[in-house]
Amino acid sequence: MYQPRILVMAGSRRREALSRRVAEACALAVRTAGAEVELIDLDDYPAPLYDGDLEAAAGLPEHVVRLQRRLHASDGLLVVNPEYNGSITPLLKNTLDWCSRPNPADSERSGGKVYAGRAAAVVGSSPGALGGMRVLFHVRDILGYLGMYVIPQQLAVAKAGEAVGADARLRDPAQQELLDKLAAALVDGARRLRS
Repeated sequence: MYQPRILVMAGSRRREALSRRVAEACALAVRTAGAEVELIDLDDYPAPLYDGDLEAAAGLPEHVVRLQRRLHASDGLLVVNPEYNGSITPLLKNTLDWCSRPNPADSERSGGKVYAGRAAAVVGSSPGALGGMRVLFHVRDILGYLGMYVIPQQLAVAKAGEAVGADARLRDPAQQELLDKLAAALVDGARRLRS
């Protein structure tokens, strides 16, 4: 059976970001569901605020090109999203926007081709009681506009500072079960899209 390659990334670069801990739990669940997983740290892919004039003058930043290649080589993406004022983080939006830009030096592994036809899943994380529920709809829309097939399953991890145990699993068995189902659906969707 084909083993899809799934990227998991948190929408925050903050060292102690709750979304990073939740991303580790998601990576474990996706790996257990049968995928090869790469946990992406956006701190390794710094990019300036997207600016068309900057792009025209200097082309794509080197780190953006590296991330485009990882996205292109993947079969799917799982994004863990903190909620900033009810919406997506500027870091995540900027990253998705830069990676959507075509690279004339590598047209096959850039632009819309890094997203199109791949499976995607969204997870929210928040120290509050809603778990970042409001951001999920925004990120789903953006990934869909980019040509990804966003699976219907989603998860909002409330009180994320306490949610992940030392074993990188969610402490709440009901939430872990939801995460396991989401991971299985993402892996299955990535396999189906590949065949």
